[in-house]
Amino acid sequence: MSVITDLTRMWLTRSVKPFIFKNEYDQILPYSDLENLGLYVHIPFCRSICSFCPYCKVVYREEECRRYIDFLLEEIRTVGSQYEGRKKVTSLYFGGGTPALAADRIGEIIETLKEHFDITEGIGIELHPDDVKPEVLRKLKDAGVTKISIGIQSFREKYQDILGRKMVDPDALRSALAEVPFETVSMDLIFALPGQTFEDLRRDVDSAFAAGANHVAVYPFIDFTFTSSTVKAMEKDQKRELLDRITLYCLEKGYVRNSIWTFSSDKNAGYSSMTRDNFLGFGCSATTLLRDQFKINTFSVDEYCRRIGQGKLPTSLTTRFTLRQRMVYYLFWTAYSTEVDPEDFERFFGVRLEKMYGLELKAAQLLGFIEKRDGKYCMTLKGAFYYHYYENYYTLAYIDKMWGIMRKEAFPEEIRL
Repeated sequence: MSVITDLTRMWLTRSVKPFIFKNEYDQILPYSDLENLGLYVHIPFCRSICSFCPYCKVVYREEECRRYIDFLLEEIRTVGSQYEGRKKVTSLYFGGGTPALAADRIGEIIETLKEHFDITEGIGIELHPDDVKPEVLRKLKDAGVTKISIGIQSFREKYQDILGRKMVDPDALRSALAEVPFETVSMDLIFALPGQTFEDLRRDVDSAFAAGANHVAVYPFIDFTFTSSTVKAMEKDQKRELLDRITLYCLEKGYVRNSIWTFSSDKNAGYSSMTRDNFLGFGCSATTLLRDQFKINTFSVDEYCRRIGQGKLPTSLTTRFTLRQRMVYYLFWTAYSTEVDPEDFERFFGVRLEKMYGLELKAAQLLGFIEKRDGKYCMTLKGAFYYHYYENYYTLAYIDKMWGIMRKEAFPEEIRL
C-alpha cells in the first residue's frame, strides 16, 4: 500500500524526496499574513476508550482535565500574543476525545482565543451522544458554540454492539436539540461495517435527519493497525456500491453534498475542520498547517503540560514543505469538498493550476474522475469513490504510521513518509 502512495507522491511532487518530519519547530509561528486561517482545539479526555477510535485520547479524570486546560490556555496565549491585535480567522473547532467533558470551561477557552483572534464563521464542537442534554447544550451555546457534531456511528443495535457502543435514543436527541437549537447539527455515521447493507445505511441517514440533524457525515470505517478493534473492513467493490448508492439516495432526497462523505438538508449547514487553507492547532496531538510547514504537537498529555510549563511550544514534529509538496497537500484536502477552484489555487500559490497539473487534470477527465463545471473541477461519483479509496491508502501509509509512533514516543527524532 505504501508503494501506491510513494509513487503518487513522487509523480505529483516531481521528486523522490519523502515528507520528512523532524523533532524541530519555530518558537514564533509565521501566521500573521495568512488568509483563510482556522483554529482547532483538542480535548483528549473520554469517559471510556472506543476500540476503533484512532485519535489521541485518555480516560477522563477531573483533576487531570483541569490541569490540562490550564496549560492549554497558556499555549493559546503564547501563540496568540505573537500577533499584535486580533488576527481574523474563519472558524474554530473543538475535537477530541469528548470536549463536552470540559463544558464548564469551554467558554473560558473561547474567551481566551477571542483575546487574540476574531472568529468570523462560527464555532463547532464534537459531542458524544451521552452529552446531548439540554443543560450541556445550553452551556455550550452560551459559551458561543454555533455548530455541533454528534458521534452517533449507527442507530442500529447490531453495529453499536460491533463498535462497543451503547444504543442511542433518537427521541431523546430530538427533544434536546429542539429545546436548544444550533445553526448546524451534524451527526457522524460509519459505513463499510461488516455485513452492512444499503438499507442499513439508508435507515441510519433517515434516522439522523429525523432526530434533528441538518448535516450528516457518512465516514468509512478504517482499520488502523494500532487500535485494538477486531472489526474487519469491507471489500472494495462492496464499499463502492454502498458509497455510490447512499450518495445517489441523498441527492435524490434533495440533500446538498458538501464533501465526499457529508450531506445537508440546509445548504447553509456545514461542519468541516479539515478543508481550510491554513490553521493553528492547540492541545496535545493538534496539528498546525502554515504556508510552508506542517507541525504536530506531542500526543502525551504529561509531556504537553511539561513543555508549556517550560515556556516552550509542545511541538513534537515538523515538516518543511517544498512548493510542490505544499501544492499536493492543498489539492488533497481541497478535493475533499468534491471540487477544486483554479482561481483559489492561483490566489494561494501565485501560479495557474493548469500550468502545474494540466496533464493530471486531463487524465482525470478522460478517466471519468472529474468534470469541469462553472470553471471548477468537480468530482464524479467514480472520482469520489477513488478519492475515498486513495485516502484509505494515504491514511494507512502515512497517518497510521505517524500516529502509531507518536502514541509510543512523545518526541520522535524523525519520521519519513
